[in-house]
Amino acid sequence: MPQDDMLALPMDLGGGDMGGMGGMDMGDFAAPAPLGGLDAGGLGGGMGGGALANPAAASGLSGKAKAAIIVRLLLNEGAEIPLEELPDDLQLELTQQMGRMRIVDRDTLNSVAGEFADLLDNVGLHFPNGLAGALSAMEGKISRHTHTRLRREAGVRQFGDPWERLKQLPPEDLAELAQAESTEVAAVLLSKLDTAKAAQMLIHLPGPIARRITYAVSQTANVTPDTVDRIGLSLAAQVEARPDLAFDQTPGQRLGAVLTEAAAAKRDEVLTALDEEDEEFAVSVRKAIFTYALVSERMKPLDVPKLIRVLSQPDLVTAIAFATDEEDVATSEFLLKNMSSRMADNIREEVAERGKVKRSDGEAAYSLIISAMRDLVATGEIELKSLEEDEEQDGG
Repeated sequence: MPQDDMLALPMDLGGGDMGGMGGMDMGDFAAPAPLGGLDAGGLGGGMGGGALANPAAASGLSGKAKAAIIVRLLLNEGAEIPLEELPDDLQLELTQQMGRMRIVDRDTLNSVAGEFADLLDNVGLHFPNGLAGALSAMEGKISRHTHTRLRREAGVRQFGDPWERLKQLPPEDLAELAQAESTEVAAVLLSKLDTAKAAQMLIHLPGPIARRITYAVSQTANVTPDTVDRIGLSLAAQVEARPDLAFDQTPGQRLGAVLTEAAAAKRDEVLTALDEEDEEFAVSVRKAIFTYALVSERMKPLDVPKLIRVLSQPDLVTAIAFATDEEDVATSEFLLKNMSSRMADNIREEVAERGKVKRSDGEAAYSLIISAMRDLVATGEIELKSLEEDEEQDGG
């Protein structure tokens, strides 16, 4: 009697990485055979070993029926089976098969369970399930170019829920996607994000666009799951189609980092020239520059002691003695105010005795302080205030 088509069954036993089992053919659970016939789906029905309690009890069952029995048994035992990872048509077949079945006697259950256990016992090695799993396993081992190329060739659907991919994007990238789409699509995108990520995305949107998108959320009550899925696939495909970039930072951030280390005179000369050539780019560069004058604006008072601990007192004295511009003096007072009063008094005394500081020494001290602050930010020990916070405080 011909058997039904095989039904692939994803398994998650004992919390291990059973990615390779996701493509395991349930086969027809025929009499176990020696190791051998591996098919493209994973472990074929020809794998097995050991005798069944009663092979005849399950000999007349199709592969679909046996798969349904195993799934029902595992669900009864409270096992977590990621059935949602199966293709939709197989999920449909499995559910329909379970709907057709009624009662299975104990001998048949033991026979099918024993045969399935024999399949698992004979597994010596399993590979990641599909190209998506293979790319995850090979990430960092193959070139970035090859990894990106294979992702594109595989297509977005190969990598599971496209919304999970979108939720991993930074808020500014999500805002860019939203601005390129219709208001309705952007509203669906906003609705699918976690609340914190959605709020961050709104921050990066121009006011009028943010208002239109938030209003459009009220029109999403009747959106169907299929529509949401298609929108997710379309947006994720756009993300995957982006070319690889040679630099992780924006041009403004890169030049800002360079000018941070440059002498003040040269920095001002370059910024003046940029203002004349490309004012918008000059603004982005200024936002990325860390100068001594900006310490009081970007640093939180409670973080000052952490900065003071990694600086030598002579460097602090040199920087504070060199500060003469109004903004530089404001930073000096900010640092003195938020360190211990005893240390602040000592530094003030040394500054009074120091006298005039050479420009080269003063700028070197500024650079040491800025570099120390950037290192603390990079290690996560301190967090600078955002530009938005600065603007809100200025407005207040």
